[in-house]
Amino acid sequence: QVQLVESGGGLVQPGGSLRLSCAASGSISSLYAMGWYRQAPGNERELVVRIISGGSTNYADSVKGRFTISRDSAKNTVYLQMNSLKPDDTGVYYCYFRNLASRAQYWGQGTQVTVSS
Repeated sequence: QVQLVESGGGLVQPGGSLRLSCAASGSISSLYAMGWYRQAPGNERELVVRIISGGSTNYADSVKGRFTISRDSAKNTVYLQMNSLKPDDTGVYYCYFRNLASRAQYWGQGTQVTVSS
């Protein structure tokens, strides 16, 4: 089992910045993917960004150049720096952890990000 605790999020004006954090604990495998999905009202959950245990990253086209994922491996924590936020970035952001060997996937509790003037 893996437990995920998210923090960050909130209300920000267009063009502003926010940072999300996600701390993992429990059975952290050496081969994993970790990152965020988001879900806007009426929409399906979509992948925002992920980082693989080897360090490679994948970003949704809509956030490239504006969002940056990083991690602190010693703390089993990933961070999402979100800059130049747009109203379309509004939604609930869910941290996830996927064990790439067993394919078990875990979710954080979700954190609301609202971009509005």
